[in-house]
Amino acid sequence: MSVPKADPKSRIDIDAQLERMAQELRAYLELDPIMIGIHTGGVWVAEQLHDRLGLKEALGTLDISFYRDDFTRVGMNPEVKASHLPADVGERHIILVDDVLHTGRTIRAALNEIFDYGRPASVALAVLVERNGRELPIQADVVGQHLELGADQHIKLAGPDTLRLDIMEVDN
Repeated sequence: MSVPKADPKSRIDIDAQLERMAQELRAYLELDPIMIGIHTGGVWVAEQLHDRLGLKEALGTLDISFYRDDFTRVGMNPEVKASHLPADVGERHIILVDDVLHTGRTIRAALNEIFDYGRPASVALAVLVERNGRELPIQADVVGQHLELGADQHIKLAGPDTLRLDIMEVDN
């Protein structure tokens, strides 16, 4: 069995990345967007960005558990949360937020769920970390940090009060 171990030297300055992301996202404010975070880490990042941008519309949340294409392989998440969208997404501009963009499958599932609620005018993707290993042709519009990681590494976001993002080594 593999055991993840955090390397304290591999921590990322989340506050600096969030501030940079907020600056880039200001360009989207003229579209009067709805911000939606993907449970769980994406919601934590979205809460921080939502506050920094001063968005008036409530933050939306998505739990994509029933939209995943790998739940038969990895099992269902025992803590399924309800999705909540603060407004009708039809013809609205959306800023979709997640903590880590890796394979692209989580984003695909989130888009499928959003489209079940209506057809948005546009979707901009903001992620705290974009790493190598893409399996689907999905890319972020706003990225906090790009990382090249080995196959034996993964990223873990802890929170929600104080966000901490660690690169974890998996020992076999």
